[in-house]
Amino acid sequence: MSTDQAPTARPSLRERRRAVAAQEIVSAAEAHIVENGPHALSLRAVARDLGMTVQALYHYFPSRDDLVTALITKAYDDLADAVQAATEATPDDLDLPGMVVAAEGYRRWAIDHPERFQLLYGAPLRHYHAPVDGPTTRANLRMSAVFERELYRGFTREQLAAIDVRSLSPEFLSRLETTPMSGEEALPPPATALMLSVWGYVHGMVVLEVFGHTGFLGAHQAELYRMAMRNLLDDTRRRVPAPPSG
Repeated sequence: MSTDQAPTARPSLRERRRAVAAQEIVSAAEAHIVENGPHALSLRAVARDLGMTVQALYHYFPSRDDLVTALITKAYDDLADAVQAATEATPDDLDLPGMVVAAEGYRRWAIDHPERFQLLYGAPLRHYHAPVDGPTTRANLRMSAVFERELYRGFTREQLAAIDVRSLSPEFLSRLETTPMSGEEALPPPATALMLSVWGYVHGMVVLEVFGHTGFLGAHQAELYRMAMRNLLDDTRRRVPAPPSG
């Protein structure tokens, strides 16, 4: 290690204990959401489950919004981890494109954790306002980065800038100049517009399933989703022009 680099200070015993207690509170709140749904979240009930007073809980999370932000951030991080893990595992079909694999990882997490998925994408919690550009935004961008990578793998920036979006107004495309999807380098506006459209399909079908609107299909819901994601990817690729010859 360079002599110019100062060693990272180890958290104090008090800080470590505080971190453990905060994690126990988040875990208890998650369990409460799983049992009762996100809209029934009660700090008093969480404190009671932990054998502590509400006043003691406020020592770790000064407000309900602070605890909700921690819960949403963790849910987004867990969802992003699941999507990333799906792309790194060997798929059941070796010819399955990475974007479809990522979408199916997203679907599986949502089905396995419906209450936490509803916390992220269900009806907003009353009076809750996520911090602007805060931890929930950063966690969500992690997942967007995986889909962006898999959707546009193999295409050059020049190809993405030339995606055919003639139906969109210059004003809208200008707005997308400052709308990074993953927190990394902003995509060209046409690629951002197309990705937002793709995201609507990926997410919308999962919402229908998690909220019980496609239950009449039974086990065939997975088959329908895979077909839809394959078709979606094929349509997306047709909209990206071929690279210039030579």
